[in-house]
Amino acid sequence: MSRPSLSALIVARNEEARLPDCLASVAFADEVVVVLDRTTDGSAALARAVGAVVLEGAWALEGERRNAGIAACTGDWVLEVDADERVSPDLALAVRRVIGESGFAWHQVMVDNYVGDRLLRHGWAGSFGTTSVPRLFRRGAKRWRAQRVHPGLDWVGRQGPRIEQGALVHLVDRDVSDMLRRLDKYSSAKAADLLESGDIGSLAGNLRRFVSRAFKSYVSRKGYREGAWGVLLAFCTAAFPLLSYLKARLEPERHGGRR
Repeated sequence: MSRPSLSALIVARNEEARLPDCLASVAFADEVVVVLDRTTDGSAALARAVGAVVLEGAWALEGERRNAGIAACTGDWVLEVDADERVSPDLALAVRRVIGESGFAWHQVMVDNYVGDRLLRHGWAGSFGTTSVPRLFRRGAKRWRAQRVHPGLDWVGRQGPRIEQGALVHLVDRDVSDMLRRLDKYSSAKAADLLESGDIGSLAGNLRRFVSRAFKSYVSRKGYREGAWGVLLAFCTAAFPLLSYLKARLEPERHGGRR
């Protein structure tokens, strides 16, 4: 019996500075597919130079462009990697082992999150960051929902054990300012999703979520172990849904809605 084939899927937009290292980290895959969304830099040439299949286009929703990438993959299994992520050598070995043995449809992999050169192991929670993600799956098992930011997932088949060996190295933010810019960007996209759904929630509900998410990040997920970084991470985690709601309520015309 031949070994299962693996496609590595990278979705990016104007990431020519980070893309080469990401591409190098997935060179162990049988196929590399790169989806470039409204990209104007040299990313396409970089991807083609290493033999990747390149899909260029413009997608309004994150879920749609990720589904387009999955559809372009031909491997038995797909490993999704973002341009600001790197597959560690240990994870590469584990992925090869798992797809050769697994009777399941999908698996979570571990994530090491970096802000600049600092590895933050604790405090990631909610939609602002996580320490494991469902990125390895059989082709046909995963579909993203039509949303702009952090879209939901629909699965076919059973979840297998999480892969504990190695990790995706996630260069999540460059510094404090970059983290705050990400909060602004994500909350604007989420505000548009809320307005499109017709239910933006309530101020009281989102204030409660602010408190519960801050507690989850700083206490339950042990953000306090990261010192002042943990405070910042708890604030951003808690502020994301509240800021999204406030943008949808106070500035609907700027985020796709009407007054």
